[in-house]
Amino acid sequence: MKDKDIFNIFFREKPSMMLVTMRNNKKEMYASYLAKQIDCTYSHVVKILKEMHKAGLVEFHKQGRLKLLNLTKKGDEVAKHIDKVRMIFKD
Repeated sequence: MKDKDIFNIFFREKPSMMLVTMRNNKKEMYASYLAKQIDCTYSHVVKILKEMHKAGLVEFHKQGRLKLLNLTKKGDEVAKHIDKVRMIFKD
């Protein structure tokens, strides 16, 4: 079994990678950019982001026509731990 397969047993790949990507990316983040980064549809990303917002993991900030995304302190902590687990299986 590949390491990626083992990681996916514990975590759903797309939501996990959304958090990790948001944490590791230094650019301003918005849903369509995030969808491209994790190779996912825009509608799926928006659906997951809504659930993450309800859970207190992400915040939305309007800037003109764009809705920018930020991790909350709680979201950053979760992303950090997911990334640690991912790195264990990457070695």
